[in-house]
Amino acid sequence: MNIVYVLDILGTFAFAISGALVASKKQFDIFGVIIIAFVTAVGGGMLRDILINAHPINWIGDLNYIWTILIGVLCTFLFKSKIEPLRKTFFLFDTIGIAVFTLLGLQKGLSFNLHPFVALIMGMVSAVFGGVIRDVLTSKVPLIFKKEIYASACLSGGLMYLILNYFSIDTTISFIISSVVIIGIRVLAVLFELELPKVKDDIFGK
Repeated sequence: MNIVYVLDILGTFAFAISGALVASKKQFDIFGVIIIAFVTAVGGGMLRDILINAHPINWIGDLNYIWTILIGVLCTFLFKSKIEPLRKTFFLFDTIGIAVFTLLGLQKGLSFNLHPFVALIMGMVSAVFGGVIRDVLTSKVPLIFKKEIYASACLSGGLMYLILNYFSIDTTISFIISSVVIIGIRVLAVLFELELPKVKDDIFGK
């Protein structure tokens, strides 16, 4: 078991709890909470695998993801009042999670001989579309469409990985550097409340 796999499981755990908390606030029943936790944690990777026709799909090939999600849901039910104040801690896990999910998705895309640009998109899909599906199912505007620098951090880190890969830099070193880029951009964006420009008016109007 390598460190990347451990971080992948930790990210899955954090995403599952994030989904479970959202569902519990919406007063979903236990089945609804499990479904929302599930799609939040593995929805992005599942969508990626469907798009690139990769089999077995991520969670089908490794049941540790299912157990991790169920443990996350159980922890949410047992310790919800203790977990909610730990948002900063789970923000860190979430941020590490999107970094790992992005780069694992990108690597998988490259292993399927996709064009690097398409593989980069697959990395972003892996990282953020679980949250998009969660927000759609819970009647919220997805976070990536309205607030904070999120998906663009994934794209920046993925682009860094492609550049390092082009120059034949060691895969482990490339993974670490690219992860730091994603985590750094995400943390700075939240600390300084950075957002992408919004389209409000016609630039050439009036």
